[in-house]
Formats: sequence, structure tokens, C-alpha cells
Amino acid sequence: MERELLRMNGIYQTKEQLTELLCELVAVPSISRTIEENKMAGKIKEKIARIPYYQEHPDHLRLHATYDGRGIITALAKKENAKKTIVLISHFDVVSVEDYGAWQEEAFQPKVLTELMRKNMEEYAEDVQEDLQSGEWLFGRGTMDMKAGLALHMSMIEQACAGEFEGNLLLLTVPDEEVSSVGMREAVPVLEQLAKEHDLTYELVLNGEPMFSLYPGDTNHYIYTGSIGKLLPGVYCYGRETHVGEPFLGLNASLMNSFVTQEIELNTDFCEQSGTQISPPPTALFHRDLKKDYSAQIPNRAASLYNVLTMDRSVEKTTEMLREAADRAAVNINEFYQTRNNRYDQLAKTNNDHSFDIKVMTFAELKAYAKEHIAPEILENLESDVLKRQDHLDDRELSIELVDQYALLCKELAPMIVLFYAPPFYPAVQSQGEQAKTWTELLMKYAGDQHQIDFQIAPYFNGICDLSYVSLQEDIEKVNIYISNVPVWGKTYDMPIEAMKRLQVPVLNLGPVGRDAHQQTERLHTEYAFVTLKDLTEFLLHQVFRG
Repeated sequence: MERELLRMNGIYQTKEQLTELLCELVAVPSISRTIEENKMAGKIKEKIARIPYYQEHPDHLRLHATYDGRGIITALAKKENAKKTIVLISHFDVVSVEDYGAWQEEAFQPKVLTELMRKNMEEYAEDVQEDLQSGEWLFGRGTMDMKAGLALHMSMIEQACAGEFEGNLLLLTVPDEEVSSVGMREAVPVLEQLAKEHDLTYELVLNGEPMFSLYPGDTNHYIYTGSIGKLLPGVYCYGRETHVGEPFLGLNASLMNSFVTQEIELNTDFCEQSGTQISPPPTALFHRDLKKDYSAQIPNRAASLYNVLTMDRSVEKTTEMLREAADRAAVNINEFYQTRNNRYDQLAKTNNDHSFDIKVMTFAELKAYAKEHIAPEILENLESDVLKRQDHLDDRELSIELVDQYALLCKELAPMIVLFYAPPFYPAVQSQGEQAKTWTELLMKYAGDQHQIDFQIAPYFNGICDLSYVSLQEDIEKVNIYISNVPVWGKTYDMPIEAMKRLQVPVLNLGPVGRDAHQQTERLHTEYAFVTLKDLTEFLLHQVFRG
């Protein structure tokens, strides 16, 4: 009876109510690191505050400021004498909308955008046309990734406030997931504090990220029992300067960089397999020389950053593999150079022998060398001067600049290849215990019986998400290998490593069906999100509380 009353009188319970809520959330253009992202936190708090429970318990709904002035929202629905708590996590930032062209404003008006696209249907691929014709899909930035998940969690919180579940629900929604996860990294201590303050025992952290296809045309439904890891290794190449008229007297860093890229780019040796799921190979996200101005001097310094996704592999092992790749590149660079030099000698009838001993080292090794040979005050000034530029350089650019400045002070080591890591880091996480297995088996059976859905279990959410920070599974000592090679660690970037290790909470991701995240055709299947998924989420929460 209480459930029916809630469905009749609730504000976030019906498909229509949730669709309207989603449109209101999407209407705030909360692009990462804009003022609108800050406004989004206030909007969410305002919407949750409409639930009567929070008018009686205002201290259970909080906005927590991050170090840079953004907002984290927590909403606790506390059941009397209950300790068991499920944390519902989401993020409310979205990526930019340049891909929408003239429809950038409409990207945040789902109903308007969907109608505009329907009127221009012939411009889109066949699958998009089918979804437009069906009337079951809502288009717009953030509809899929991931404001639908947030809206659904608000529905669950409203139910918990009405006493629907046998335990406590804690909604946690954060900014910056699309960039560096400042929100979630700072939320980890908040989770610890709330657990102490309210005597909570965290049973599960449930994310509502949408399902991502594992291959083109994939229409399977997935439950994710973990989230894939991400590293952003950098490669810095320092060659030898020369005039373009005498290229064999120097070593072009862009050439060096290209050989390293050949060793890392799409290298399937970096792929891992868990069951039938295979991690994608690495790919370059940044690749350029570091010359500041045009001149007739060859670029003698260059850098690149690579997206490397991990499952079980440790940071230590990944670093070892990267070093091996750089070693191979160093050998190949020298061989290539000698071959081209010999051909030029034949043409010019000269006899030059310009070979290079290219050193491969980590940033930690470069920094240790600098500390041995350079006065401490010089190194302190170096770092201080670089960090003064953080108002217009992001963590990745600052990392490269710090490596570059250290290398310039140690140019006697050139030519060299320096390996380092830039933020962000998402540790791989997976729930392998019997609890998570039981919950997923029960959910799969219920989905099949009640909704004729055949769920597939994916060990790792392949879209990268904030679940990475609630259950650190790697040894802290091995994580230190990462920390020592992040130039900006402890300056503009860090993670609450100890707190992450203490949490150790099982994780799952159960989210809506969507298509084309981060594309102009991003869309959400509303019937699944706000009817089917709502029922599945309610069922899962009940099962977790019942043990």
C-alpha cells in the first residue's frame, strides 16, 4: 500500500516524472570545468530538497566543496537503527557540445533537439533514423552519460525516504568525472566521514553509468561487476639540435617520438582478457614537438601521451612493458638513422658516422639524477616557476613541462627517452566475492523472468568511471611506482590512496540503455531507463539489503 501511495504521490516515480526531471537536469549545460558545472550541484540539491524527508532532516542533504570550489552532493536516507548502506554514485558533468554545430544550445533541450533531428532524419545513419522514428529515444548531451542514471538514483532516494528499503541509501553525485575525477577523489574521505558520523556499513557501491557496447553493433544488456583501469603514460624524447641544412648532425625528437608510437600504438601485447572481455589496445591522445617558435632548427624535444587500459595488470608491470617498448624504439631509431645516413653518404660521397646512444629512463630516475648534480634551490625554483602557470596549463601540460625543464637541466644525458605518467589514474576494480556473484545471478534471473532480458556479465565497465576509487585492489607499494613518476603528484594532483584501500566495498554498475556517448547522436531509451531499469534497480537494492 505504501509503495502504491508513493507511486501515486511521489515526485520522481513515474516515467513521465523522471523524463521531465531528466530534461531539467540536462537543461543545465554542466560541461566539465565551467561555471554551469558548479550551478548543477545547486540544482540537484534543490530538486532533492523537494522530498519531504529532507525538510525534516536537512542535515542529511549536503553540498561539500572541493578544493577548487566545485560541489559534491550527498543525500542520506537513514532508516532507524539500520547500519547496512548502499551508496548510489553518479556524475553530473558532461563533455562539450562543439560536435552539435549550430545546435549547441538545443543539445541541452532534449525534446527540442529530438524533434529537430526527426525533421532532418535523412542526415543520419540508419540506426539513428530507426530510433528517431520509434519515438522511444530522447537525444541530447547528458541524456545517456549520465544524467538518466542520476535521475533514477533520485527516484530510489525518494523511495528510501518513504521507508521502502530495509536499509540506508546514500546518494553521491560528483563533478569532473569526464576530466580528472576531482569530485570522486575528494568524495572518498567524505564517505569515510559519513560512515563514522551516522554509523554506516557500506554493503555496495552501485553506479548508474549507461551500458557501453563492446563492439560495433553490440545490443547486449550488461551488468558490470567492476570498472576498467586507465593509465596515461607519457613519453618524452630529447634528441640533439642542429640546423635543417645539416640534419645528420642532430637527432629529430619528432622522429624519436614516431618510433615510440609505433611500439605502443594499438599494440595488442597491452591487451588483457577477462572471460570473453578484452581490453582495447593503447592509443595516442597527444603527440607534438615542444618547439616554442618557428626556426630553421630541428625540433629536439617532443612528447606524447597514451591511453592504456588495464584489468589485472599492475602499474609495475605496465611500466616494465613501456620501458621495453622504449628500449626497442631506441634500437630502431639508431638503425633507421644509420641506414638513412649511409644512403646520404653514397649520394654525397661522404663518410660520416653519426650513431647515438639513446638512454631510456623514468622520470623518477631523471629527477634523482638532477638532485645529485644540481643545487636544490635551482630545482625548487624550476618547479615553482612551472607551477605558477597552472592557471592556463592543465595537469597533462604541467607534467610535460616539468619533465622538459628537468631534462633541459640534465641535457648531458641526451639523447634520451623519459617515461612518466600524467593524470588521471583510474585503478581497475572488480567485485569477485560470493556476494556480488549472488546479487548478479538473482538479478539476471529476475530480468529474464519479468522482463525477458538476457543480461551478460561484464567483469569491467569499459567506459572508465568513478567506481575505480572506492575499492583499491592494487598493493600500495606498487602504486608508489606510479606516484614517483607523476611530475605533478602532490602539487596539482593526488588520490586518497590510504582511504581508497580502507573502503574495499563491492561495486556494480547497472545503468540505462543508450547510444553514441560523447557524440552528436547521444541518446537514451526512456522506456528502459525509467520503467524497466527502475524495477531492476529496486529489485537489486532489496536483494542486497536482505543479504
